[in-house]
Parts: sequence; C-alpha cells; structure tokens
Amino acid sequence: MKPLSGIKVLDLSRVLAGPLCTMILADLGAEVIKVEPPWGDETRGWGPPFAQGESAYFLSVNRGKKSLALDLKALEGQEAVRKLAQRADVLVENFKTGDLKRYRLDYESLRELNPRLVYLSITGFGHTGPRAQEPGYDAALQGYTGIMSVTGEPEGPPMKVGVAWIDVMTGMMGAVAVLAALYERERSGLGQHIDLSLFDVGLFALANLGESYLLTGRPPGRLGNAHAQIVPYGAFPAADGWLVLAVGNDEQFRRLCQVLELPGLWERFPQNARRVEHRKEVVEAVSAALKTHPRGYWLERFKEAGIPAAPVNNLAEAFQDPQAQAREAVWTLSHPLLGALPTLANPLRFLSRTPAGPSLPPPLLGEHTEAVLREAGYTPEEVARLVEKGVVRIQAKERQ
Repeated sequence: MKPLSGIKVLDLSRVLAGPLCTMILADLGAEVIKVEPPWGDETRGWGPPFAQGESAYFLSVNRGKKSLALDLKALEGQEAVRKLAQRADVLVENFKTGDLKRYRLDYESLRELNPRLVYLSITGFGHTGPRAQEPGYDAALQGYTGIMSVTGEPEGPPMKVGVAWIDVMTGMMGAVAVLAALYERERSGLGQHIDLSLFDVGLFALANLGESYLLTGRPPGRLGNAHAQIVPYGAFPAADGWLVLAVGNDEQFRRLCQVLELPGLWERFPQNARRVEHRKEVVEAVSAALKTHPRGYWLERFKEAGIPAAPVNNLAEAFQDPQAQAREAVWTLSHPLLGALPTLANPLRFLSRTPAGPSLPPPLLGEHTEAVLREAGYTPEEVARLVEKGVVRIQAKERQ
C-alpha cells in the first residue's frame, strides 16, 4: 500500500505547477480527479512533439489521474465540483485570485461543506499584496524574482533557466504543503487554506545568492557556469566536449593542479578566497590545460584522483547513463493510444516500505467523466443530460 492510499484529491489546476504537485500525490497513492474544461487542459495542445495527438508536455505531469471534462462556467458544472469537494481530502487550483469565488468554489465556500478540506491555491503572486490580481507565468516570474539576472554569461543577456524552473519548484513545494496540512489535520481534525505563489517560491529558491544580497546589499551578477564563492567550479571545454569541475576545497584544488601539471597555480593560489579574487587567471589556466586532451581522458584521471567532475551530457546521454539505468529513472506505462509510454520516474520511489509508483497513465480528455460522476451519486440519465447540454464531455473510447 502506498503512503497516500485513501486520500482523494480534486485537481482544478492546469499547465505545470499544479499538475506536477498532484502527480506527485498520485504517485504516492492518492486518487486524483483532474477537472479540466471540455476542450482540455491548455497543455494538451502545446507542441510539438505530439504522439497520436497527445502532447509530451501534458503527458509529463498528468500520470496517475482520472479526467473529468466539465465546464465550470455552467451552474451544473459548479454543483458537480461542490459534490466532489464534499468527499475530497485535498483540492488544488491555480485560478487567478478571486476567480473561483464567483462560482462559490473558493476555500471559504467549500469549507462550509467540508471543514476537513485541505485547499491549495497556486497563483503568480499570492492572495495579498499589490500584484495579487496579476497573472503569473514562469518566464515572467524568473524576471521578477531575479533568477534571470544571475543566469547567463557575464557579458551576455539575462537568461532564463532551460525548464520552467519556478513552476517545477512550486509544484514540489505545493506537495510538501499538502502533506504538512494533512499531517496537521490528524491532530486538529480541520483542513486549511494554503496560499502558495510562484513569486514567493522563486525568491526562496535563490538560496545562497539571495542570502548574499541580504548580507551585503549588493546584487550578484551573472557568472555563466561559475560559482559565486568557489573557484574553479563550473563547465570547461576539453578537446572534444564539455565537462564540469566542482572543486570544493583546497585539497581538491591541490590534486587538480597535480593532474593538470600546473604546480605553479597551486603555489600561487592555495586558498579558495585567493582563487575567487583571481578568478579570471585561475579559470584561464585550467581551461588551457583541459583543452589538451579529450573529455574521457580527464574524467578518468579526475576519478582516480578524487576530484569531483562530470560530463556535460545531453538528454540522450543522461538517460543512457548506467546510473539512470540502475535506478530505473524511466517508468513505462500502458497507454490506450500510445501503447508503451515512457515517463519520468518519481524520485520518491526509494521509500523502503511505501515507495512512490505509477498507477494510471495520463488520461485521455474526459476518459473518466462518467465513472467519476456516477461515484458522486449521478444516475446514468443525469450524466446523459449533462453531456447533452455540453456541461461535461465523455471520451468516446473509455479505457476498458
């Protein structure tokens, strides 16, 4: 049995942060009902790539869920969600601040029906403050929170992270928040509202760079692949490709200089603080030495000397790495249209007694509409009327 078996989650979120959060909960055993409009979550149309009309983006964060295709603007659709919320443990939504209050689907309204409900709201800027009404998009939040100002080459333009970094971090923080609220509910018997914003998560995730600014009052600049407080640390070109060096202390630097045959560099800069002060000179010397041999040569030498180093892999190389194979980093699910569907494995799969694991593949649009409504108490005739009125959509090819 998985740790969240018996927990029911109503997922009203779309795109990335919310769906990632609820997929984590599904992998941990929760029953997740994904409520999406009859035309589907936006990411169903985001591509290419597509496979049999299913987008890679949607498939990446919707494993383990049941799809209820329902129009929230219709009164009957709102009533259906209220019925489901009465039986749910968790509700996750990422509508703009105040939007769901119009439908009486906000926390205050649903708390009256279900005081035990844990209600997670994910927004761009939170439910308070001067930006509370503004929409939130990952790229914009990477600008607002400063991460773009410290990403990229020193002389180049600001650069966003290659994935929707703040969305992903927010999804993971959302799962932590839900688990904390469920644990607290065991003591109090009550649910609560969680106001989680991309803005808050983005600032929190600045970590050491954020704290450095708070202590000095000086905003850090861009260092490319380098580290603000450690040298040499970052990506370097070898003769045939790039590698990462992560020299974390002075002893490792001494061994590095031995391997690179640069004794003079160690004699001049034995302390990290000195290397940070003379960053350009140290990096140029290390880079010149590394260009004399292929990447594989250096990685083997560094491994023998106990110097932290790694290849800069593309995604094909990353998934083909023997470690990824040994740790089973890909879960293969049976999809009704795609057959064998590879998906990214949840890193919580190594709990010793109750590991995370896949259940359902990502759902077809409206695949579970009838089953979910029937379980909520609707008769077949009532479901048929909702379909006829366009309030709900049923997938023609229900999974058997």
